[in-house]
Amino acid sequence: MNQPATIRHALSTKRQDDFAQWYQEVVSEAEMAEESGVRGCMVIKPWGYGIWERIQRLMDDRIKAAGVQNCYFPLFIPLSYFAKEAEHVDGFAKEMAVVTHHRLISDGKGGLEPDPEAKLEEPLIIRPTSETMIGAAMARWVQSWRDLPLMVNQWANVVRWEMRTRMFLRTSEFLWQEGHTAHADRDDAMVETLRALEMYREFAESALALPVVAGEKPENERFPGAVATYSIEAMMQDGKALQAGTSHYLGTGFAEASGIQYQDREGTQQYAHTTSWGVSTRMIGGLIMTHGDDDGLRVPPMVAPHQIVILPMLRDAPEDDALLAYCEDLRKALASQSALGEPVRVLLDKRPGKATQKRWTWVKKGVPLVLEIGGRDAAGGQVSMLRRDQLWAQSGKANFVALAKDDFVGRAVSELEEIQSALYTEAKAKRDANIALVASFDELAAFFAEDKRYPGWAEVVWARPTGDELEAVVQKLKALKLTIRNTPLDAAPASGDCIFTGRPAVERIYVARSY
Repeated sequence: MNQPATIRHALSTKRQDDFAQWYQEVVSEAEMAEESGVRGCMVIKPWGYGIWERIQRLMDDRIKAAGVQNCYFPLFIPLSYFAKEAEHVDGFAKEMAVVTHHRLISDGKGGLEPDPEAKLEEPLIIRPTSETMIGAAMARWVQSWRDLPLMVNQWANVVRWEMRTRMFLRTSEFLWQEGHTAHADRDDAMVETLRALEMYREFAESALALPVVAGEKPENERFPGAVATYSIEAMMQDGKALQAGTSHYLGTGFAEASGIQYQDREGTQQYAHTTSWGVSTRMIGGLIMTHGDDDGLRVPPMVAPHQIVILPMLRDAPEDDALLAYCEDLRKALASQSALGEPVRVLLDKRPGKATQKRWTWVKKGVPLVLEIGGRDAAGGQVSMLRRDQLWAQSGKANFVALAKDDFVGRAVSELEEIQSALYTEAKAKRDANIALVASFDELAAFFAEDKRYPGWAEVVWARPTGDELEAVVQKLKALKLTIRNTPLDAAPASGDCIFTGRPAVERIYVARSY
């Protein structure tokens, strides 16, 4: 059997050699983002932001379809708002950025310093999350049971002063959406909590081709002040888990702190039950680490800013006009079609430069389909198609497929749909192959032994300990650099004994190293 020829990949670092360095190289070479000069903050470049815009557009449609309305709340939150909810503020205290002055003056040495006369009467927190600010608004807006449920969402930036940062995955400032809802009772609030979780699961899998596990977080991983926290967890190619979205049932705690009360049908004052849920630009990091390869990014067609890029092989000659006209005709034919529920997004790249160099630029960015068209192709009514998910031929050369122009136009939609499906199938197969059922703590430790670079996840059964007993489990796992990810909602019933306590197990959980 013929072996594939040696391939010269576009990136200098391979995933198997140094996954962290490979990730940084993809972000750079795919022109996703760059350092900003402010620690922990990034400049999101047009291709990276274009993917975020696609995520935002598709997610926003789902949010509004559920009857949630968009709004906007201030970036600055009075410190006193946080002080009302002690558990919440304690959970974020180490990450809060604080504004204490409103003016600068000269320091007499050619620099600037805060003006002592401009100290704020009350410090302002730069938004780490908006439960307290939105709770204050809900207290004004909710008076009667007729005002419920109240469901709002905002697309915004937040600041959490991270110590260790990595672009898209953990930054001091990031972009997200945060939904906040108030309900008459627990049952209605729980329906909304799980609806949002399912929205995230469906979006991750259908739009990002990102297989995830939806489930409940353990007590120690709950959002500060929440009664219950749910998440979607995805496995990256290095075997680590990424929390890609969360949904929280907050009970009445935040309502009591903010005064969100309503008069029920019997005329009695009741506290509302609230929820919050969100996803962020972290999803882009998950996309990179799930679908990227040694040539850069691979973007699922549903979130690709350009699904097809046409590269005319221009020669700075008179015949270029005919070639461009041919390519423009092709662009229009493709753009008139719909794929995956929307018009095909196609770009005709007319920039000067060699087609080969431009090809590799788009390959590293992860465009699903690249078309190279030269003068002979145009004269013969042909196109040369390169699928990003099938980049290399057995020969070790780029896997171009020659097609008649009309044939390609006829199959372009199905090609995009196939790529979307293939990326999900590939990622799910990798994830499922790297989840092991572990029956004891010793087996757990062996599974995550240091000589296993990318071990994956372990599925274990446990007794769902709480309090000090849970803390002992957490510390035991921490020694192995492990965390409990979640209890899958669709998990099979547990049997046997808890691997941590020896008591009868009540549920299954996933344990993994994580981002």
